[in-house]
Amino acid sequence: MKRRIAILGSTGSIGTQALEVVKQHPDKLDVEVLTAHSNAPLLIRQALEFMPNAVVIAKESMYERVFEALDPYDIKVYRGSASIEQIVEMDSIDMVLVALVGWSGLKPTLRAIEAGKTIALANKETLVVAGELVTKLARDKGVNIYPVDSEHSAIFQCLAGEFHNPVEKIILTASGGPFRGKNHEELLHVTKAQALKHPNWNMGCKVTIDSATLMNKGLEVIEAKWLFNLEIPQIEVVVHPQSIIHSMVQFADGSIKAQMGLPDMRLPIQYALTYPTRLPSQFPKFSFDDCLQFTFEKPDKENFKCLNIAYEAIRLGGNMPCIMNAADEVAVHAFLREEITFLQIPELIERCMSKSSFVKCPSLNDYEASDIESRSIATELIGRFRK
Repeated sequence: MKRRIAILGSTGSIGTQALEVVKQHPDKLDVEVLTAHSNAPLLIRQALEFMPNAVVIAKESMYERVFEALDPYDIKVYRGSASIEQIVEMDSIDMVLVALVGWSGLKPTLRAIEAGKTIALANKETLVVAGELVTKLARDKGVNIYPVDSEHSAIFQCLAGEFHNPVEKIILTASGGPFRGKNHEELLHVTKAQALKHPNWNMGCKVTIDSATLMNKGLEVIEAKWLFNLEIPQIEVVVHPQSIIHSMVQFADGSIKAQMGLPDMRLPIQYALTYPTRLPSQFPKFSFDDCLQFTFEKPDKENFKCLNIAYEAIRLGGNMPCIMNAADEVAVHAFLREEITFLQIPELIERCMSKSSFVKCPSLNDYEASDIESRSIATELIGRFRK
């Protein structure tokens, strides 16, 4: 039978690539729901191509445009963020691909888990913000969460057939981003355009800037802790500029397994959507003729402070990763608007973490309050930076 999928964030980088995967396997995968924030033209084109049961446009002012385009085709159209949370409960959905950006992925993920839907998770912030809450609910409901991030997919693949064997540590690989090797003086003058030129991956703006600051790797450390039930000392980061080895697992006997492939997000997306089956693909494949040398180096935590900030946030626990994530979202968008400099991103995040209210054992309401408070503090700090 076909696996019926809801793609939350279908017009973003992950969502559009997921639809490429669906297009290659129409006999295995069926699109049941598509959602978008505000890109109505692309959502309409996607809906007319894949003919889902329903679509949701979060930006309510775009609703009439989407409705008028899709109503003749008997495609249901809903509006607003609340509709995204509600639609994941549809009986006709087998799997929910969460490809939303940032905090917005948390509530739909929780609702989907409550409804017993299998989760393909491309929104790392969901586990960064409320990893303990999400993973406990998934255990209680017997719901599987399949990682879509290339690094966590690699760990997941390395663990196949090894779930009974103790993991000594995992090694997350990082490309190093566009500024690998640059010193403090050079980083003082980097531009938005330079930061958005990732050397290996094609990603959205937020993830690309996070990759440049190494915050993306910090978020992945926190995500890995919750996905694989690890302690922080068991999670190591190493820079691998070629981005061919996507991550590794070291077992108690000293053996290390690595998962390799070209830096192409369609591969981990397909693995999550079709697990446990490995389906053939027409995507480009790695050849040693093209890359005969793999190199590794330690991450530069002195000039790229966000990685250490993330380790500190998860060490403190409670709502601190939530505070950090909210501050990072505000800081990155401020940098993209050229309101702050590249090196002010970690400075802003650290200040928010020191000023926000700490809650050791937060509830969902506490996470929501922390997100609001941290964003407010970050916004106020941006105003001071500009003066």
